[in-house]
Amino acid sequence: MPRNHPSPTRRAVLGGAALATLALAAGAGTANAASATSSWPTEIPLPNGFLPEGIAIGAKPYAYFGSRANGAVYRADLRTGEGTILYAGATGTITNGLKVDDHDGLLYLSSGSTGGAARIVDSRTGNLVATYQLTDPTGHFINDVALLGDRAWFTDSYGAVLYGVPRGGTGDVRELPISGDWVQSATGISANGLVGTPDGKALIVVNGGKLYRVSLETGEAVEITLSGTTALTNGDGLVRIGHTLYVVQNRLNQVSVLTLDPGATTATLTRTITDPRFNIPTTAARFGDLLYVANAQLGLPTTPDTPFNSVAVAL
Repeated sequence: MPRNHPSPTRRAVLGGAALATLALAAGAGTANAASATSSWPTEIPLPNGFLPEGIAIGAKPYAYFGSRANGAVYRADLRTGEGTILYAGATGTITNGLKVDDHDGLLYLSSGSTGGAARIVDSRTGNLVATYQLTDPTGHFINDVALLGDRAWFTDSYGAVLYGVPRGGTGDVRELPISGDWVQSATGISANGLVGTPDGKALIVVNGGKLYRVSLETGEAVEITLSGTTALTNGDGLVRIGHTLYVVQNRLNQVSVLTLDPGATTATLTRTITDPRFNIPTTAARFGDLLYVANAQLGLPTTPDTPFNSVAVAL
């Protein structure tokens, strides 16, 4: 039976959990997989009407996609491009962001504008393992998720707060209010994609075309200075490989590539990735020498018969 967890307790908010000192590699995929991907398909068809949003790839050659239509998760084999529904979801639910944990095979799913919750699904069986109620079911947007240390961290696009769900599916949620330089939108989406810093002590969060370094100890946000660009307009999903940060800019149909300084206080634009196959991509994940993006087609007319896909570009 899946476990249900209530909203974060005051003890969890104040106490939190021990902070891991090492960052996990973001956008997994081993370096020795680079040569193998040369013959793999660079387009993965998704079910018609799927409405993809998030994508996750771990150390194995499988991609997981979340659906805005019904919260389902689709699993695709990167070697063949073929896949199947892993987790059926449910009517009235959404899966926005998702990440897969290579240590235990668990998938962490964000619930978008439905339910204020985080769900944990077994990537091998598709079984629902646990549900965490992060905040009120309405008035919040649980958008994206990143694995860092002993927690899966979730953004709330309608609130200046991060939620840390214990990895493994047991324990209390940590609620981390964001302070400092952070600017919360009064009318729209603020916090979106997030990824751990190279030192593992903070999260980089994109908000309103800006990047912020949010301390996991205090919640203080420091705006990261951008060099080579003034804003990362429509910034959505983030992928970090070492000190290289990839920012998906959905309605611009591009991915900006930036170099972080050692302290992740400055991000310098080095190039921009475009591709005619991009169709309002929202998130990305890396395997080997390929970057896979999920084409969400946000804002475009869709029906249950509308085709969707993910495409891969060379890093």
